[in-house]
Amino acid sequence: MDKYEIKDSPVANGVYTGLSEITGRLLYNRGITENDEAHVFLNPSYDEHTHDPFLLKGVDKAVERILTAIKENQKTVIFSDYDTDGIPGAVVLHDFFKKVGYENFTNYIPHRNREGFGLNTEAVKKFIDEKTDVLITIDCGIANFDEVEVANEGGIDVIITDHHLPNHKIPNAYAIVNPKQAGCEYPFKELCGAAVVYKLVQALIAKGEFEIRDGWEKWLLDMVGIATVSDMVPLVGENRVFARYGLKVLRKSPRPGLQHLLKLSRTSQKYLTEEDIGFTIGPRINAASRMDKPEDAFALLSTDDLEHAGTHAEHLDHINNERKGVVASMVKEAKKKLKERGEIGPVIVIGNPHWKPSLLGLVCNSLSEAHNKPSFAWGRDGSPTIKGSCRSDGVINLVHLMEKVEDGVLSEYGGHAFSGGFSATEEGIHMLEEALTKAHTALDPDDVAVNLITIDSQLSFDDITWGLYDEIEKLSPYGVGNPKPVFLFKDVKPTFVGTFGKQKNHLKLIFLNSLGEKINAITFFKTPDSFKDTIKEGDKINLIAHLEKSTFGYKPELRLRIVDIL
Repeated sequence: MDKYEIKDSPVANGVYTGLSEITGRLLYNRGITENDEAHVFLNPSYDEHTHDPFLLKGVDKAVERILTAIKENQKTVIFSDYDTDGIPGAVVLHDFFKKVGYENFTNYIPHRNREGFGLNTEAVKKFIDEKTDVLITIDCGIANFDEVEVANEGGIDVIITDHHLPNHKIPNAYAIVNPKQAGCEYPFKELCGAAVVYKLVQALIAKGEFEIRDGWEKWLLDMVGIATVSDMVPLVGENRVFARYGLKVLRKSPRPGLQHLLKLSRTSQKYLTEEDIGFTIGPRINAASRMDKPEDAFALLSTDDLEHAGTHAEHLDHINNERKGVVASMVKEAKKKLKERGEIGPVIVIGNPHWKPSLLGLVCNSLSEAHNKPSFAWGRDGSPTIKGSCRSDGVINLVHLMEKVEDGVLSEYGGHAFSGGFSATEEGIHMLEEALTKAHTALDPDDVAVNLITIDSQLSFDDITWGLYDEIEKLSPYGVGNPKPVFLFKDVKPTFVGTFGKQKNHLKLIFLNSLGEKINAITFFKTPDSFKDTIKEGDKINLIAHLEKSTFGYKPELRLRIVDIL
């Protein structure tokens, strides 16, 4: 099967009214084939296209219990996940409690390596000792049956807000708010964790009779927007509203920590995009838990103290740079080990007990890209369990591959077709490479899930105009379920091939349109010899690229972001 698929099919006449051909084609390629559906997609409305929070099963009971806790000043713990969904979600509820003058609460975020994902018994026992009355989870909890039982025995009422698929064994919590739970009639099931808790806040405001300015809660959409874009939920339906309005609020957000962080990373708040969330804000939030303390990211986003905001921003920026250095060192070590081994089998397996499990996915990305093979990396870093990450080569379905591994090697595994995680037994880690190699030979056609890149249309450089960019922008924000448009430029010749950056590890090509105007095309962490054939000036290539606006220089620049070169 080819890696690319051109979907440049003619759009049926009369399908859309008042839309350009390119906008119609992009909508059609994304499965939006009805006129009314198209206009809703292009004009998402907060008032018209979000749903009543009280349609969520369990929300009435959750609201009643939280309002009682506020009224009687009972002690509440907000327990959130440590990632770019859980931490912004924790800020949403934190800010609401502060706004209504409720102070008897604490935020708790588990340590990624030491405590792992979700509730843990040790933390719950700590909450019991501290005489906690209510425990509210964000972006976790739906799988924590035993931990909720411990909380119940200790007299804590647990309210679970989550968006993950429930297991067959549902926790006996006081209330569960999760659109994916059985019997929930909420019309949109794909909310992220921060969006679920935002719906809870909407319901609390509706029932609580607080002295809050009407619409104040919309300021919390900056956090919901970060989480929605970062957590890879489909950017359709209500998520599209949250992503679009989240970006609007982010561009005006008064949060001093966020403003400091954007300045440090030389990112324009005024022109913030979903890519800035994905490549600037998200990695710095994640760096906190990957390197040590997730509370650092929470403090940055929740503080209103200008001095503390600057300190938190500088710290997060520093540990993100440190994270890059540690990952680079791990990749260098992994590549050295692979070189020493000589021939590499069909699956890369590499590890070191001192490696941080939280950074292994980034190592796997690099190895899979360099060797075009599925890669598995493992570490421990003080954890009692050997944990790892894996990334596909864009062809092999990793979950299917791990399903075929013999018993006694993996103690846990999961993920998606192209990325996942696993835990290995003490004995199994020594057999992992052999077991995966054997499993690889047992794959059948159903285990191959080629990661196709859909090309929306073939263009010429004369088509690259601000008018085209404006048309493309109508469909933003882009992400899962609404991929960024990809274009093919066939048989084109670069007039310049070069590199840029301190380490000269980023690629820049220059092309000319028919008027002799320059069209720049760039990509990061690739050089002219990173492709099937080395890129040279004057040689014909097939360029696959996105169209983007860069605000890095003195004035906005229209340029191409290279996806691949054939």
